[in-house]
Amino acid sequence: MAFPEAEPAAAQPRTLHGRLAELLIRRIREGEWPVGSTLPSEQALSELVKVSRHTLRRALKTLQERGYIELRQGVPSKVISCTQPRVYSQDFNTLRDVLRYPSNTFRDNKLERYVECDAALQPVLKAPLGSSWYQIGAVRRDEQSKLALAWTDIYILSKFARVIKLKNPEREMVFEQIERHFGVGIERAEVEVTASTLSSEHALHLDVAAGTPSLVIVRRYFDSNGEPFEVSVTRHIENRFAFNMELRSVPRTISS
Repeated sequence: MAFPEAEPAAAQPRTLHGRLAELLIRRIREGEWPVGSTLPSEQALSELVKVSRHTLRRALKTLQERGYIELRQGVPSKVISCTQPRVYSQDFNTLRDVLRYPSNTFRDNKLERYVECDAALQPVLKAPLGSSWYQIGAVRRDEQSKLALAWTDIYILSKFARVIKLKNPEREMVFEQIERHFGVGIERAEVEVTASTLSSEHALHLDVAAGTPSLVIVRRYFDSNGEPFEVSVTRHIENRFAFNMELRSVPRTISS
């Protein structure tokens, strides 16, 4: 296996690990390692391309970040896409757009349990201490590539827990199911955006390294009595998510 030489020098990555990443990507695209297969071991690959393990790992990290492979410590790298997945992008102009995810994603539930609003959860839920909630922990994935896009913790009042038994739960937003089946409407909503890093638990579910930067979006849904009935905390992986918002000025009317 040799480094590609056909492209003009200006188009080539300047670093060794960058050129190696392009070579590996080209081999994946050409079908040498099809989707679902695993790459050779680090030792075998480094010997094949005659680079150090350190350089190889940096190249493999690039492939992971671009969505071609899944990296997990102690096991061979798995090919998950033969094309670079698009960055998950969301446009919104209304409150519903802000609260809803596009239809080309789905929720892969990993955790379902009853929890109590304690001192740690109270700042997130903004609910009375001791109140009963139901937690759904899930990976949100791209429908086509199945690439993990984000981790979401959804907290709903325990009396609404049976929404997980309703039809098509992984495709429909939980707040929409609550509205339709329980008659509880959203009077107002809060959206809070912060930056953080992924814990080892979240990173494991999302197939990235612990400490990976993430965009954290907290959404709180309040009923007509001003009480929260659902709160979601979503951690988006860097380079796999983008919010798009368009703002337009409204001409002012000058009264005479």
